[in-house]
Amino acid sequence: MTSLLPDVRIGSQTPRVGRWPDYVSSAAPEVIDLAASAGLHLDPWQQYVLTHGLGEQPGGRWAAMKVSCWVPRQNGKGGIIEALELGWLFLLGEKLVLHSAHEYKTAQEGFLRVKGLIESTPDLDRRVNRYWQANGEQGIELTRSAGGARLRFVARSRTSGRGFSGDKNVLDEAQELTAQQRAATLPTLSARPNPQEWFFGTPPDDPAAWAYGLRTDGEAGSERMAHFDWGADLDVTNEADRRRAARDRDLWYACNPSLGIRIREETVIDEAKPSGLGDKFAAERLGVWLPRAGDGASVLDVDAWMELADEESRREGDVAFALDVTPSRDAACIAVYGLRSDGLGHLEVVEHRPGTDWLVDRLIQLKERWDPVAIGLDVKGPAGSLLTPLEKAGIKPPEDPEHPRRGDLAIPSVQDVAAGCGQLADAVRQGTLRHIGQELLETAVRGVKTRPLGDAWAWGRRVSTVDISPLVACTQARWAYETRAHLIEEDYDVADSFG
Repeated sequence: MTSLLPDVRIGSQTPRVGRWPDYVSSAAPEVIDLAASAGLHLDPWQQYVLTHGLGEQPGGRWAAMKVSCWVPRQNGKGGIIEALELGWLFLLGEKLVLHSAHEYKTAQEGFLRVKGLIESTPDLDRRVNRYWQANGEQGIELTRSAGGARLRFVARSRTSGRGFSGDKNVLDEAQELTAQQRAATLPTLSARPNPQEWFFGTPPDDPAAWAYGLRTDGEAGSERMAHFDWGADLDVTNEADRRRAARDRDLWYACNPSLGIRIREETVIDEAKPSGLGDKFAAERLGVWLPRAGDGASVLDVDAWMELADEESRREGDVAFALDVTPSRDAACIAVYGLRSDGLGHLEVVEHRPGTDWLVDRLIQLKERWDPVAIGLDVKGPAGSLLTPLEKAGIKPPEDPEHPRRGDLAIPSVQDVAAGCGQLADAVRQGTLRHIGQELLETAVRGVKTRPLGDAWAWGRRVSTVDISPLVACTQARWAYETRAHLIEEDYDVADSFG
């Protein structure tokens, strides 16, 4: 694996965070030697992870049942995975090893790399009964005389892994792992005498990702867990930390164990420029985790919200609608926003029902009856799946964005989503809107949490304690109205009831 470049200096071979349970011996030396015999020569940092991750208790049980390794991209975590899988197949007597990745192409690449190592090593290749690749998965099976071990490669889903009782799990791209996918793979180990899971990844883009819990356990020194993280301890929402990330070369070497080995310093210099990775540099090259969603409370003042309740509130003139769907798709919501005669905004939940099959028909009715200035739809959220059905029903984005028509979709960008949330919070703080005191909206306001979104924030679905779709829909309806109302030239009045 080692391929020294001309640079004199190399990256840190030990992580910023390294935790593992006590052990009396390690299976790593044999695994490292086997990898070398197959032409896979591991760097010291890769050997470090294997040594502590494969630590053994008296009696031969693994000291760590879970091993978590986080390192920036292109440093060589794949070499650790390949060495592990060769060792499990040919040395350690495991019957079934399950390798999963977020995407099929990543799982396939892992298969091809291990297969290539084996095929180039005659002493290993002769022990293989078959290689297979069909029906969206790949695998390697040894002959019966060689132990009959199997290594399967799959792309993760809610069901992949179910029904297979494996000895070892490799979860590559662990930053993309969801709770449902985790539930599919964890039971495969429950009946095994000496199981082990290995998680590999880079910090997730989603600050509410399942991996944050894994990281918390690892940093706390959770029992029977080994945890290795080369990522810098920086706050990417802090301007000083972002500047340091782009300029501090000592930090670059601390976070990238393969810098000077297979990553050149001039490559990182280019990545640090605004024209390179830009704002993504800290996360992608230095392994910095975003602030975890839900670490902060809601920015909405519940008392201020309650003071804005007015059961007699009515809007006059134009309106905008918006829709939202819960992540589990078990409920959906339509909201409306318009102005009252006194100039204050009026927010209201028009409809909130189980499922999503009713949404398109109801929106068609509302569009035909009220001729709204816009219908808000966040295509990057759960409701985005409704874009095609809405377009088929005649509710589409404007053909000319500078001259939208009534009833056209208003689709926010990521920046618009953040702006809409901030504007609603400001309106609540400043008292410039009213609502009719609906219980489901109050529940959403009380339970909502925020998540980082660039330099701003948005409502955090996954970390909120309640269904926040009513609040999300109201936020989008207000944004859609404020964005589109001034672009509609003709005057139009609507009635007061949405019944």
